[in-house]
Amino acid sequence: MIRSADIREWRNHEVIDEKQRRIGMLEAVYVDTTTDEPAMATVRTGLPTRHRLVFVPLDDAVLGPGYVKVAYAKTVVRNAPSIGTDDVLPAEQEAEIFKHYGLAYQPGAGGERQLARR
Repeated sequence: MIRSADIREWRNHEVIDEKQRRIGMLEAVYVDTTTDEPAMATVRTGLPTRHRLVFVPLDDAVLGPGYVKVAYAKTVVRNAPSIGTDDVLPAEQEAEIFKHYGLAYQPGAGGERQLARR
């Protein structure tokens, strides 16, 4: 079980897929606003002059020394919805991220966001 107290230490860890292929560097962790548990991470990918942040779910993620292994293939993650390195995730784009990974999206009863950056 990944504890949300540990997520501050994850920043700048390598993110790898299930076949040990490097995807990028972990930039931030987003928690589920209902449970406050880690749900998604942003991964810095791209060329040094053209970085972007892609989203990847943290379900079944494994934390190791200096890396976070995710349960999704590198190509799936690289094709996920992204934002610029200085951008904030628009609320209307949240559902698109969940859809990309085949996950159910459930905003709050009052339309609250499902993800919050930590």
